Amino acid sequence: MIIKLILPDQFLAAASGANVGNTTKGTLRGVSARGFNIGCSFLLDPGIDSRVHTSPMRDKPRGLRSGELARAAGVSTDTLRHYERLGVLAEAPRSQSGYRVYPAESLERVKMVRHALRIGFTLAELAEILRARDRGGVPCKQVLGMLEEKVGALGHQISGLKRLEKYMEQIVGDWRSKVGQSEPGKRAHLLQSLMAAPAPGATNRSLQRRAKQR
Repeated sequence: MIIKLILPDQFLAAASGANVGNTTKGTLRGVSARGFNIGCSFLLDPGIDSRVHTSPMRDKPRGLRSGELARAAGVSTDTLRHYERLGVLAEAPRSQSGYRVYPAESLERVKMVRHALRIGFTLAELAEILRARDRGGVPCKQVLGMLEEKVGALGHQISGLKRLEKYMEQIVGDWRSKVGQSEPGKRAHLLQSLMAAPAPGATNRSLQRRAKQR
């Protein structure tokens, strides 16, 4: 390994006869500001005051083939191609051998998309957001507004489900009574009994229209 040190001329002159450390042996050659060549052999000690860079070189992250990306993200390769068609994921360039090679950062994007889908975002919405971001835009307010709308819609759905749950509990009690009062081998006409009581949110008029359509 080649080690380059940037040291003042005074230290270079003194280093020719000094024992700087006892860890790594090296040879230092430099040119002083006065133009004299200085050559010395001494020991280097990478201590806390050393300016020797000892950290290993890091390779540039390589790309991921479609199969590698799919396994790492927990999706199928068909899903990746679908994301490409919608614009959620940038189209992957092909290697000389014809394989799709995605940038290393594609894994983070796919995982982000999966998390966003779980809380109600659609692929079309994500494609719009990500295209704007890839063009250098800042769609943060748009994203926030979308989520606020989803929270509001979810609240309405929860209220409707609670009403439906209460209605179904009433029906269960009614049907238990009908089954218990029916003679063995005779029908209790449970489904027909639904017509007598309107479902949550439905009006008698809407039920009448449905009955005529049947």
